[in-house]
Amino acid sequence: MQKARSDTIRKGYQTMKSTVYFGSPRQTRLEANETLPAKLDLIMEKLQLRDRVKGELVALKMHTGNNIGYSTIHPVFVRRVVSAIREGGGKPFIVDVDWDVEGSESRGYTPETVGCPIYPLAGPADRYFYPHKRPYKSIDTWYLGGLIQDATFLVNFSHAKGHPSCSYGGGFKNLALGCMIGKTRSAMHDVCHDDRYWFSELCPDPAVREQIKAVCPHAAIVDDRKNPGELHLHIEQCNQCGRCLQVAPPGSLKIDPVNFYSFQEACAISTSITLSTFEPGKATHICLATQMTPVCDCFGFTSMPILPDAGIFGSDDLVALDQAVLDVTGRLKLIEENISTSLEVHTREGHPLRWLHGPYKDPYKVVEYGAALGLGSRDYDLVDVLPVEQITPAPMGYIKAQTN
Repeated sequence: MQKARSDTIRKGYQTMKSTVYFGSPRQTRLEANETLPAKLDLIMEKLQLRDRVKGELVALKMHTGNNIGYSTIHPVFVRRVVSAIREGGGKPFIVDVDWDVEGSESRGYTPETVGCPIYPLAGPADRYFYPHKRPYKSIDTWYLGGLIQDATFLVNFSHAKGHPSCSYGGGFKNLALGCMIGKTRSAMHDVCHDDRYWFSELCPDPAVREQIKAVCPHAAIVDDRKNPGELHLHIEQCNQCGRCLQVAPPGSLKIDPVNFYSFQEACAISTSITLSTFEPGKATHICLATQMTPVCDCFGFTSMPILPDAGIFGSDDLVALDQAVLDVTGRLKLIEENISTSLEVHTREGHPLRWLHGPYKDPYKVVEYGAALGLGSRDYDLVDVLPVEQITPAPMGYIKAQTN
């Protein structure tokens, strides 16, 4: 029988102020107990993780990355979460999509290093899933990975970074895309095209269509593969600079927020489906905001960070968690000298990730949609688990030389 949250819990979330625990990347002293892994331990204590997992089958959902990426969550952090679950009497296992789990050992994730098995969430062939009917635009049924729904407790451990579809990938994205099979993930990206943006009848001249494609510096506009004479907009590559609109005949092309917001709404719906399979209190969320690069870890490489490290966050409320991460990172300065030359900054309003990926890729939309679905509260208290003291001279620790 599918586990389900009650409506009263959902409605209650919207009226309560949530708590987000936070560990700063800064230290007062150069000591191990002031580092981020140690602050993760304090966050898990605040979340009472050990007390909650006894007898539970715990799915630790994280992104194991792809190819030669090295900015995913370091195994040191993962091992501490796994150890806490085991110490509390839970049975942990790590899950991610099949094509990222395959080869994850090359990025440091093995049962020996992290302390538990690592499984593809829908099996090695992506065929073990549960269907959930929830019509949204072109999606009728969502296919949730079987090992996610089989688990009785969820630890959502995400890595904050940029994302070409929505400018930010954090706790929501880790569940929204990372818990569904490939067919559903593809469908979620495709909802951006449900609302019409190209009107070929207003641009019958093939030469003009070539000019529209050529003026885009990011190759975001291409010929539609299925429909000759139609143009296709790659939402991921489009930063809404508007160069194409200067060439296209009036009304023939729209760069409209709805085409960009649809993906984020789909992410909120997908996440709500995943969380609906866990009883109230049987899910918690952690986000590591370090080594934040412009695109998702699934790209299979690590570029230079474009934001300074912001720390580590934890909460039982996913909406509050991502809201807090966005608020803290939103006050940071974009490291423009680290941005790839294939990207550009053309707006300086809102969150710095929005500067890079475009004004219609508002990272706050997913928490807005999530709150509307009753997944949590955007109103939160940020509690620093180990506040940095006033900056004063502090002695460094001394390491004794080894003697024979």
